[in-house]
Amino acid sequence: MLVDSHCHINFPDLASNMPALRAAMAENAVGHALCVSVTLKDFPAVLAVAEAHDNIFASVGVHPDYEDEPFFTADDLVKLAQHPKVIAIGETGLDYFRLTGDLEWQRERFRTHIRAAIAADRPLIIHTRSAAEDTIRIMREEGAERIGGVMHCFTESLEVAEQAMALGFYISFSGIVTFKNAGALKDVARQIPLDRVLVETDSPYLAPIPFRGKTNQPAYVKHVAEEVARLRGISLEELSDATTRNFFTLFRQARPCN
Repeated sequence: MLVDSHCHINFPDLASNMPALRAAMAENAVGHALCVSVTLKDFPAVLAVAEAHDNIFASVGVHPDYEDEPFFTADDLVKLAQHPKVIAIGETGLDYFRLTGDLEWQRERFRTHIRAAIAADRPLIIHTRSAAEDTIRIMREEGAERIGGVMHCFTESLEVAEQAMALGFYISFSGIVTFKNAGALKDVARQIPLDRVLVETDSPYLAPIPFRGKTNQPAYVKHVAEEVARLRGISLEELSDATTRNFFTLFRQARPCN
């Protein structure tokens, strides 16, 4: 069985077709999925998906792109994270690719999430784009190693991966690792210790080959796993067993369904 460690199946283009989505998961041996929050406004929809299905979990947090999100505190996140289906804080982090100018608000919000994760005893889901140096620096300054988490949709260098793993973080590969032009990322996928690897879709985005350009879904995490297994010279079964074990080791509040 596989786990899609990061998806957004509360988004309308997926939520409207949940029976078919879950049937496709079963057909492709995808046993569980983590539905990830990007705004607090949409968090109730994320939680509703998780509450409705025993094999789907939820996170709570605000993606760094949402500058206009109303102010919230670490305590606000901690309170929302007390629900038993909420197993992580995020996604959070830094994104200097889409936004420019004074981004101190983004860094302060990232710190808020790290503090909330430590207080709530929930691992972090971290997004970083064109901001690896500041991301790692803030993780160190805020003591993120006390709670750990995952570097989601990883596209950085092996050096960044090693710095994150030194802080107790896992490295998650998305459909990008299947793209022909992702040679550097493929090299990283070969070298990360197997006990630190996760796989994800980030659906509805970043559909892997052979579905690139189409709407992504959790069932397609099988294609991500197949590519990572191929790169490492191991069987899909071995990769599936390892990444599923890694998921439930990291997200300690999650319980596998029968």
